[in-house]
Amino acid sequence: MADTVTEVMAELAALEDPKVRAVNEKHGDDHGVNLGKLRAVAKRLRTQQELARELWATGDTAARLLALLVCRPKAFERDELDAMVREARTPKVHDWLVSYAVKRSPHAEELRRAWLADPDTVVASAGWALTADRVAKQPEGLDLAALLDTIEADMKDAPDRLQWAMNTCLAHIGIEHAEYRSRAIDIGERLRVLEDYPTSPGCTSPYAPTWIAEMVRRQGK
Repeated sequence: MADTVTEVMAELAALEDPKVRAVNEKHGDDHGVNLGKLRAVAKRLRTQQELARELWATGDTAARLLALLVCRPKAFERDELDAMVREARTPKVHDWLVSYAVKRSPHAEELRRAWLADPDTVVASAGWALTADRVAKQPEGLDLAALLDTIEADMKDAPDRLQWAMNTCLAHIGIEHAEYRSRAIDIGERLRVLEDYPTSPGCTSPYAPTWIAEMVRRQGK
């Protein structure tokens, strides 16, 4: 017998941990469910597209994260994904929506183009995240010089989430495309975006010139 949304919501409520919530809230995420436990619930539920839609409709952050783990990405309509990204205001839901659903959707490229210049900067950040992914994996047809022009003009003053996505795109251009590497590094050095971002030992800084240099070194490019 299939789980109902009421049963799953009760299960999520039972997993609520105030300490986890306190940590998540520092990052703008309003849920208190350990992600390992959330993934265990998803593993038990397996893929259930209608349940995913019902969980998303609750508006609850933990339920939406679970929805993205049990959904069937190719089953979402284009306008459905567009509405979802406009509703996804917490960072983790936004990131998982783009990574787990939109990137795997047949509508990904159409949405990427539509979102890239959207006046809603959170939506635009999704467009830039998809663009960064294409730069790294399927750059054919992209105007990399034009992307660098836009990053150079707009990244410095962009809101945090949009700035992060544009910076990721800048780094991928520099890492993957040697002919644009010096320009990407130059833009990073002049704008100095995320130069002082706190980075844990052993992790690569998101500051584009450092990120590019380290990945090029590792990959022997």
